[in-house]
Amino acid sequence: MRLKAAIVVFPGSNCDRDCARAWEFVTGGKASFVWHKESSMEDCDVVILPGGFSFGDYLRSGAIARFSPVMAEVARLAKRGSLVLGICNGFQILTEAGLLPGSLIRNSGLKYVCKDVFVRVENVSSPFTGRYEEGQVLRIPISHGEGNYNAPGDVLERLRDEGRVVLRYSDPSGRVGPDTAPNGSADSIAGVLGEGGNVLGIMPHPERVSDRQLGGTDGAAFWESMVDSLRVKGIRV
Repeated sequence: MRLKAAIVVFPGSNCDRDCARAWEFVTGGKASFVWHKESSMEDCDVVILPGGFSFGDYLRSGAIARFSPVMAEVARLAKRGSLVLGICNGFQILTEAGLLPGSLIRNSGLKYVCKDVFVRVENVSSPFTGRYEEGQVLRIPISHGEGNYNAPGDVLERLRDEGRVVLRYSDPSGRVGPDTAPNGSADSIAGVLGEGGNVLGIMPHPERVSDRQLGGTDGAAFWESMVDSLRVKGIRV
């Protein structure tokens, strides 16, 4: 069975082509673009919600995009077991749609942050991080104004206990502390999994560091890990 990958495009998405290029460059497979008004994705195995400014970030990031017709299909595929990856604005949309817990609010400094940061890999048993090592430190770009992850205390505790925190902001040595999150995120969280383990939201942009000629390859293993996890199920690129 051949792998089907789709990248959802909203009005204001601006990392869709970057994600497609990274996916195709790293995995050798193809990714199709799906406009937000579509209501079917033909049982895709991988769905990527890219970064950008869907609907101009009016109201708040992701608040309007979550009502796009395609999101009902994203929810259906997530329930079916397809891999769903939301990057930056995609992460925001997934929280607004209730597919991930918590919310992403204005950065603690109330300023847009665009720079390389360090994140520590906390969970390597997910289908998105199998190619990494636990504790591995990645250098990867962020670019957001609303990346401050927040959730009630009991939710944060459950995320920790269930191993659903996938990435935490760190310093270059891997130390995590109250000063390592560039946006004020609770518990320095940079990425979380949904309850089923097949939906992931991350604020950093792996598509921007998936090719050595573009500055680094620390993000490439996200794409490779997804392919690995699907290959176990008999799905080939």
